[in-house]
Amino acid sequence: MITTLLFGSFLVMMLAGVPIAAALGLAGTAAIAFAHLGVISVPTSVYTGIAKYPLLTIPMFVLAGTIFDRSGVAQKLVRFATAIVGQGKGALAIIAVVVAMMMGGISGSGPAIAAAVCGVMAPSMIRAGYPRPYIASVIAAAAATDILIPPSVALIIYSVLVPAAPTTSMFAAGIIPGTLAGLALIIPVFWLARKHNLGAKLSHEPRPPFWRSLWDASLGLFAKVIILGGLRLGIFTPTEAAVIAVAYGLLLGMVVYRTIRFRDLYSMLVEAAEISAIILTVIALASVFGWALSTLSVIDPIADAIIHSGLGEYGVMALLVVMLTIIGTFLDGISIFIILLPLLIPIATAYKWDLTWFGVILTLMIAVGQFTPPMAVNLMVACRMTGCSMESTLRWVMWPLVTMLLVVVAVILWPDLALWMPRQMGF
Repeated sequence: MITTLLFGSFLVMMLAGVPIAAALGLAGTAAIAFAHLGVISVPTSVYTGIAKYPLLTIPMFVLAGTIFDRSGVAQKLVRFATAIVGQGKGALAIIAVVVAMMMGGISGSGPAIAAAVCGVMAPSMIRAGYPRPYIASVIAAAAATDILIPPSVALIIYSVLVPAAPTTSMFAAGIIPGTLAGLALIIPVFWLARKHNLGAKLSHEPRPPFWRSLWDASLGLFAKVIILGGLRLGIFTPTEAAVIAVAYGLLLGMVVYRTIRFRDLYSMLVEAAEISAIILTVIALASVFGWALSTLSVIDPIADAIIHSGLGEYGVMALLVVMLTIIGTFLDGISIFIILLPLLIPIATAYKWDLTWFGVILTLMIAVGQFTPPMAVNLMVACRMTGCSMESTLRWVMWPLVTMLLVVVAVILWPDLALWMPRQMGF
């Protein structure tokens, strides 16, 4: 009865349009109250959900992404990517994917990258004749890879919830799968552009000079070197790396490029605070739901049923992939982690799966959900900024979706795609 109330009230509120964070918190509170577990535990769960030192990394990396966006780094990355790819059919779409991957090493938030890349790429792609739904689909899918390429908010949250997979190890594990996912997206993006003759009118446009473009973009790209190099050498922790990224971004924007003025700092701090508050509110209220799940002993019977279902190791993994694909279309990644990790980690432990590799698999599935309708956060942002409806993207978005699922299969079959880099970096 209490379990039905917990999940039923959450589904009813979500379908009624209640914000997901509020629905999770209210459903958890209702279950706790009816089970007579003591409503006084709710504020404690809210506090303990976010009272974790590694979560300080999130607002800092969000601020770093805002600073790098305002500093003009995105435009320099576009010019550098154009120097690499050139012009012609599908070139601007490929450039959008490449720029999103480059930006992913700075912000780590899919919706933030989708907004930044749309702001830089969408106007020129529209002028070049690319359909708006195609533009939104490409940028939303490309931005989804950024939750794998460090620094990543999703990987940080996973490492907080699963102490056996530290942040440094998760950052290293996400590099190859994230890069592979981004490069794989180029195939359907280019094929669709060739098939529909998109961008042909730019075939005779000259390329920017390569070395000059590389020099202009090098300072922005160096942020990745600072973050990953500092972590590898043990110079600073992930939280300190986020602060270093903010300081480096301000140095570029205010001293080197002079694109950020002192009075711009307030608006950037407000923007970063608003985004961070949304993320941390979801974590805090979802923690109430997660506490109710664990205290009511809802998770253990489900985990035992899956483990003893007779499906075998790969059958259970296939079941989890299908389940997460469906759930990911309705819930954001943070909610999925907090709600489902108490169920998923015992399953992973039972099959002796590496928890770092398993975290990458889960994050890949969340990435798929970020551009899969109906609740695709990246696609929502891209559609709003390009002026098209989400329904109009269905014919375009299914090809990147299939590609990303193939990357998931590849990482499942070859775990070293995720585990080789942490071993090489000593994490």
